[in-house]
Amino acid sequence: MKEERRLIMLPGPTNIPDRVTRAMTKPLISHRGPEFAALYDSITEGLKYTYQTKQDVFVLTSSGTGAVECSISNILNPGDKVVVPVFGLFSERIKEKVTLHGGQAVEVPVAWGDVPTAEQIAEAVEKEKGVKAIAVVYNETSTGATVRDLQKIGEIAKENDLILVVDAISILGGDHLPVDDWGVDICVTGSQKCLACPPGLATISVSEKAWETMRKTRARPYYFDLVRIREHHSRKETPFTPALHLYYALDEALKVIKEEGLENRFKRHATCAKAFYTALEAMRLKPYPKKEARSNTVIAINVPAGVDGAKVMEAMKERYKVVIAGGLGKITKLIFRVGCMGTVSEAEILTTVNAFENALADLKYPVKIGAGVEAARRVFHS
Repeated sequence: MKEERRLIMLPGPTNIPDRVTRAMTKPLISHRGPEFAALYDSITEGLKYTYQTKQDVFVLTSSGTGAVECSISNILNPGDKVVVPVFGLFSERIKEKVTLHGGQAVEVPVAWGDVPTAEQIAEAVEKEKGVKAIAVVYNETSTGATVRDLQKIGEIAKENDLILVVDAISILGGDHLPVDDWGVDICVTGSQKCLACPPGLATISVSEKAWETMRKTRARPYYFDLVRIREHHSRKETPFTPALHLYYALDEALKVIKEEGLENRFKRHATCAKAFYTALEAMRLKPYPKKEARSNTVIAINVPAGVDGAKVMEAMKERYKVVIAGGLGKITKLIFRVGCMGTVSEAEILTTVNAFENALADLKYPVKIGAGVEAARRVFHS
């Protein structure tokens, strides 16, 4: 049976370059030998470039969720307070992780589709005495909203001597995040998002300030013990068996990023996002998040009244060979989500907009075929 090739425009996993796929065909090596040490060095260099950090960086054989739990569980003692702005499913999960590991989550509630402000975070820190950390989702994958006050939040953390933990799973490598300059103490991302690598790995950066806190953590996890991971890092090894073929893929993906250059990469993602948002306006569709919060890497779109979102996605996948996602959590049936990350360019955006237009037309939504494509095309050629 012939397998059909579809354009994957999910908010992860995303399309990956052919050279990254080919990298996974390399032969197995010992993860305790000199060949792995060389691979480890190369990945470390690539991650430091991508994170824009001089601090320690590590690779975890896990999903991004594992890396978030790793970051939380390594800094918390029972009763520690963590300020957590909650404005979507993944920020809700951070709150759950804090509670699960014995901490007190100081929730800053924010409407889904909106984002927390630096003023809200500062107010929570001032009101709650004895706060230890702030944990923020930089790009809420469930709502397509980006926290544009992250740099200011970093300043608040520094002024109050707090640890800043950032979930950058669906944005690092696709939009600005200079980890050191913005004062981020622990930052995590997943391999399958803006890094344009297959799923199965997570990466994490750790500041010296965070290390000082971890040394005082009374019950660090076993598999995700960052102190243990750092000890093996000095030997260019991992504590446990790594996913070797994914390491090869990550190494190649990081080389692709460096060859393109971060600023060029950020500009490409921003241009693709602008083209998509412009196309939506021409198609009489409305983005879900507030305009000032709209993400450049995850495009969230309201399902039009009277339209069955599931049927739109089915038509796009089966008839037009483009795969997008629906919503998550309490907005499962209310939005579409499109990944605008990794290997994305004019070709992928125009193909997706064309499929979107035609699928909507098939379901009798009054869209003018070609209007969205032409609007997006003008952005790329302006």
